[in-house]
Amino acid sequence: MQTSAVPIVRDIVLVGGGHSHVVAVRYFAMHPLPGVRVTLISADAHTPYSGMLPGYVAGHYTYDEVHIDLCRLCAATGARFIQAEVTGLDREARTVHLRGRPDIAYDVVSINTGSTPQMRALGAAEHAVPVKPITGFHQRWLRLLDQVAQATRPLSIAIVGGGAGGVELCLAMQYRLRAETRAAGRADLAPQFHLFTSDGLLPTHNVGVQRRFARVLAERGVQVHLQTPVAQVQAGRLRSEQGKWFEADEVLWVTQAGGAEWLQATGLALTDKRCIRLHDTLQSITDPHVFAAGDVAAMEHFALEKAGVFAVRMGMPLAINLQRAVQGLPLHPYRPQRRWLALISTGDKFAVGSRGALGFAGAWVWRWKDRIDHRFMQRFSVQGMDGLAGMTPVAASSADSAIQLSAEEAQQAQAAVAMRCGGCGAKVGASVLSRALHTLWVQPNPDVLLGLDSPDDAAVVRVPPGKALVHSVDFFRAFVDDPYLFGRIAANHALGDLFAMGAQPHTATAIATVPPGLDRQVEATLRQMMQGAVVVLNAAGCTLIGGHSGEGAELALGFAVNGLVDVDADGQMAGVLRKGGMQPGDVLLLTKPLGTGALFAAHGRAAARGHWVQAALHSMAQSNQAAAHTVRRFGATACTDLTGFGLIGHTVEMARPSGVQVMLQAAALPMLDGALACVQQGMRSSLHSANARQHHAVDNAAYAMAHPHWPLLVDPQTAGGLLASVPAARVNDCLAALQRQGYGHACAVGTVRALPADAAPIVVVG
Repeated sequence: MQTSAVPIVRDIVLVGGGHSHVVAVRYFAMHPLPGVRVTLISADAHTPYSGMLPGYVAGHYTYDEVHIDLCRLCAATGARFIQAEVTGLDREARTVHLRGRPDIAYDVVSINTGSTPQMRALGAAEHAVPVKPITGFHQRWLRLLDQVAQATRPLSIAIVGGGAGGVELCLAMQYRLRAETRAAGRADLAPQFHLFTSDGLLPTHNVGVQRRFARVLAERGVQVHLQTPVAQVQAGRLRSEQGKWFEADEVLWVTQAGGAEWLQATGLALTDKRCIRLHDTLQSITDPHVFAAGDVAAMEHFALEKAGVFAVRMGMPLAINLQRAVQGLPLHPYRPQRRWLALISTGDKFAVGSRGALGFAGAWVWRWKDRIDHRFMQRFSVQGMDGLAGMTPVAASSADSAIQLSAEEAQQAQAAVAMRCGGCGAKVGASVLSRALHTLWVQPNPDVLLGLDSPDDAAVVRVPPGKALVHSVDFFRAFVDDPYLFGRIAANHALGDLFAMGAQPHTATAIATVPPGLDRQVEATLRQMMQGAVVVLNAAGCTLIGGHSGEGAELALGFAVNGLVDVDADGQMAGVLRKGGMQPGDVLLLTKPLGTGALFAAHGRAAARGHWVQAALHSMAQSNQAAAHTVRRFGATACTDLTGFGLIGHTVEMARPSGVQVMLQAAALPMLDGALACVQQGMRSSLHSANARQHHAVDNAAYAMAHPHWPLLVDPQTAGGLLASVPAARVNDCLAALQRQGYGHACAVGTVRALPADAAPIVVVG
């Protein structure tokens, strides 16, 4: 979680994780502007480098070698990363629309989303695979590898598009699939390739390069169909505009690409391929607050190829102009090169160079290309990001770093950096608070007599007859830069105690801490965070009835939650699960994997891979409500939710009041991806050492502490799973039910037995 020593006064939002934006993020880290927050929004946590993608398809590179880890890049540079799908812009309100979550506000926004092929042929959208966006193609490519491995006849693969991208992809796929079938002793089942092009091969390159690739394709047995536009695609075949049908088990679309469909509704001036028309400053000709770069950009005075080289080189000019735009300074024109060098591989480790009328080829060209590509990717490798996280930024001059503020903004900024008041003087302003909350849709509850919609001093809630209240409270500072996601996890974490006890969530009050800043930034952060929380509370049937907000150095959120349980006429609780109650012969189940403490300790140092972090966040956002119902249905005798004290601490809390001993199977522990790697590298939560002192409750402490999984046994969890004891006879059915409900890591982690005399409550085995 990034914090700022000065209040945030401007927001630069980057839509898409393309080449220009990753270069810009690095530039912002090296040349930061005080008071400017950078937010990168991408549907994927990893973005591929187009220059190495054919090499990955051909099998020359691994997935990690050709992908930039956006989550890790943002953690290293201080940018805010939000994984979400963008669906549009509200240019009047200056917000980015996201699917399924609140809008993100911007002062200036840049769009670098790449492009998608124009699939205008009948049936192409249903039956063909666009190569862009790359994520969809990657998944289909992995399936095709499996399909070819299991095929009983040679498959027919069609590539639609005869430009450099289509030719290079065709040769890379053919090289890899031939190698795979030969290695499996099935060379006779290598797929047959067809390349369809509306005109000639590589039409933007010189005749010598075109002829060279025509020879290579012929030598490799690729059937090239020149001047053969595709008019229709069906399952297993396609039809040309001339009316001829061709068999095709797989159709890949690599024609000239354009911008995403949502751009059409923005009101921005676009080309016929939905690319954003730009001034030389990379600024939209329609809206000075909107910039673009990469494949989605169309400069008015320069006709640029859709090539990664231009996207990379746009990155620094784009970053400079975005910073100048938020400062109110004149922008600098970008002058792209008139000629550029293309290095096009032929599938094997051989490449062709093309620049204007010049063409050359050889294995040395591939090695040259390989060195260039690796040099670029090195800047975004683990070592490159370590350097970013530890570097001293280039200081900007006072003239260059000044941001022009309105009189009202200047007053708010001055107040934000002044010595902050304590007590009620530290509350968030009433108007900011009311605006942030007025859009919330809160779960209706007939028992709430006075709640969030009332200006009274306190809420009034009726307790239904035959019910008793269960109270719990949780509060912690943010560990992720996305306030909406943080709000979801904080609410989910707070509800965990109620679910574990078998209570039905009823009402909640919130306490939120927001860093000081301009009113609109504070309002936006508070609104994002509370909307995320309310989504979770509403889904649980829990009504938000009020709360308190204040200023602080870091974003933080917590909830006091109330739940209901049944009581009989004698005041006895019915169906409440407590920590004590485990019986000898029970099996201890855990519904979620371990490792959130270690992973986010590593993430705070930009040392955790993005897909590890995203998988952990997904786990933390998963509710325990369904799991709680399931373990109760299968006769659970005791239950708790796994949080800050770690597996050892919470197991002790269950074993001691139950008077039993638990044999924990260390080898059986479900672990989040990357968690073990993080602890092995010494990345541990600040609470780790305190939790590790629970070793005195372990009967075989020396063995346990030497076990490689010991750091995860004491790793503090946020929004962790349920720990429940279930009779052995019902364990398999219970686990099967949990798996069906989406708790894919649910498993047995221990057994319960009678406590031997003078023994500690836990034994670690396995």
